[in-house]
Amino acid sequence: MISEHVLGTGPAALHVSGLGLGCMGMTYAYGAADEAESLRTLNRALELGINFWDTSDSYGPNTNEELLARAIPGDRSSVIIASKFGQEFRADGTRGINGHPEYIRTALEGSLRRLGTDYIDLYYQHRVDRDIPVEETWGTLSELVSEGKVRYLGLSEASADTIRRAHATHPITALQTEWSLWTRDVEENGILDTTRELGIGFVPYSPLGRGFLTGAISSPEDLAEDDGRRSWPRFQPDALAANKAIADAVTSVAERVGASPAQVAIAWLLAKGTDIVPIPGARKVHHLEDNAKAMQVHLSDSILAELDAAAPFGAAVGERYPAALMKTLDG
Repeated sequence: MISEHVLGTGPAALHVSGLGLGCMGMTYAYGAADEAESLRTLNRALELGINFWDTSDSYGPNTNEELLARAIPGDRSSVIIASKFGQEFRADGTRGINGHPEYIRTALEGSLRRLGTDYIDLYYQHRVDRDIPVEETWGTLSELVSEGKVRYLGLSEASADTIRRAHATHPITALQTEWSLWTRDVEENGILDTTRELGIGFVPYSPLGRGFLTGAISSPEDLAEDDGRRSWPRFQPDALAANKAIADAVTSVAERVGASPAQVAIAWLLAKGTDIVPIPGARKVHHLEDNAKAMQVHLSDSILAELDAAAPFGAAVGERYPAALMKTLDG
């Protein structure tokens, strides 16, 4: 069974399973998926005690929330739904970042309708809109909490300064930002220190390096033709070859401790503290079950130090996003 962790402190504290489920890949980004298998995966997650499901209106767009609606049980309180707003897909086909109050309300109503619920447990600002003060965005989000449409608030890919400003307006329960053995920026740029100073939980997304740390991807040909990772910097042939040493180090540890590489990569994050709740993605039941076993993997101090040394900050070759998406990150 999956143990419980707490994101945030005081009135902003949210109790969730110690491991979450990233649902994006079920409908978006990584090629065609099997809806029936995705639904089986969501149902199995609840059986295993993984009740913290992560989605967004931008995944699809919209179709990911619609998928989750078909899996949310009759007892709505048995699942913690985290969704996001802020990546706007416009009618003219363009895409942008929007943190304006009127857009937030429109986005939330759409998410509630698609999810078939009257509240969202954790509502993230997916990307920070630099054209509007974050205090204005968070003033509206605070109103939504008061209205009962949202229970708790979160930020994604925000700088330390933005985190402080938003938190001063309304308490942040969780920060969701990429963090894994090949993306360790938050350990060096003050973001992790800031969340811990303020008592904000941390939700690492892509804890498996978008699948790379499992050892299953050594060339672009290992990905489906319609898999979006084929165009991403770290998945280009030269970058994959250069980054192979990181995946090999994870595989080596996995063989010695009797675990899978995915379990080791997740266990490395879990060892960083109980304020951390990784959300590895899974589209198939057997991947979910494998990830869940990470909660029982103990990595010794010497093994953790070995992994740290094999994948120090900045070791990965290639930006973590294509250039256009890198520009949407705050700071």
